[in-house]
Amino acid sequence: MKTRRRAIEVFSMSFLDVISCGFGAVILLLVLSLALEPVTVKKITEDLRGLVSQRNEAREQHVRESQTLAGELAETVKKISIVTEQARALSRQLNQATTTAAAVKSSVQKETKRASDLEVVRQRLSAEMQRLLNKSGYKPPPANNVIGGIPVDSEYIIFIVDTSGSMKSYAWPLVTQKVKEVLSVYPRVKGIQVMNDMGRYMFEAYRGRWIPDSPARRKAVIDRIKTWKSFSNSSPVEGVVAAIRRFYRKDRRISLYVFGDDFTGSNINNVIEEVTRINAKDVSGQPRVRVHAFGFPVLFLDDRARRNRARFAHLMRVLAERNGGSFVGLNAVK
Repeated sequence: MKTRRRAIEVFSMSFLDVISCGFGAVILLLVLSLALEPVTVKKITEDLRGLVSQRNEAREQHVRESQTLAGELAETVKKISIVTEQARALSRQLNQATTTAAAVKSSVQKETKRASDLEVVRQRLSAEMQRLLNKSGYKPPPANNVIGGIPVDSEYIIFIVDTSGSMKSYAWPLVTQKVKEVLSVYPRVKGIQVMNDMGRYMFEAYRGRWIPDSPARRKAVIDRIKTWKSFSNSSPVEGVVAAIRRFYRKDRRISLYVFGDDFTGSNINNVIEEVTRINAKDVSGQPRVRVHAFGFPVLFLDDRARRNRARFAHLMRVLAERNGGSFVGLNAVK
């Protein structure tokens, strides 16, 4: 007997109830989820904004720090550039100083050798001069080579004589006497010259060159000076300048003897500066040419020219002091 199977209903009521409950649960979840979504979104948005703000602040801080570091770096680079330039300048100065030191050292060595050679020559000359002096019977002047306050260590003598009317009228015999006295303290020199205060030569035949020293030449100088007449402007400046420029040489020891009573120039300081310029001092501090002066007191005989004669004394005193010489003021013309 066949067993009859019962038909199965797929969509029974129970199944539909289950399905309906499931959909209802899903719908409930969706409703709850949608109800809570604005709060969640707001919180998430706030969190994101806070995070973005923090990141922006951190970025701005980093930017500020970068700018500060960039400024410090630029300042450091500038300082490095300055220090580098200073180092280059110091290097150049060091090179120049090294070169200068080498040149100075070489110059000192040369000067030392010259000084040594000069000392040898001086010793030889001294020995020869001593031999000749002993042979002639000459007695030397005092050891300091100073007579009456005037150094007499020169080998050449130049007389600069004021030939103005006041000198010729009142002081000429005394001028002749003083020339004799100066020559007498130099027993032997290499050359003599006589010029007036304007630079004119007493002996035109010896213009620009030395008169050889000998007893006969000295007598000729004394005889000629007694009658010598030459135009003068009563200012010794021209004669002094002309004598130094014409006769100065490095190997000559020269003394100028200025005889005068008057200075008619306009400015004493200009004269002093001019003579100082052309009579510059050598490496040992000595002037090229010694400048001595004799002041003749003619001013006491002529009241109208007192001022110019006082200016002469002042001028020659300063010139003698600055040029290694002495100034002698005479107190009488007889």
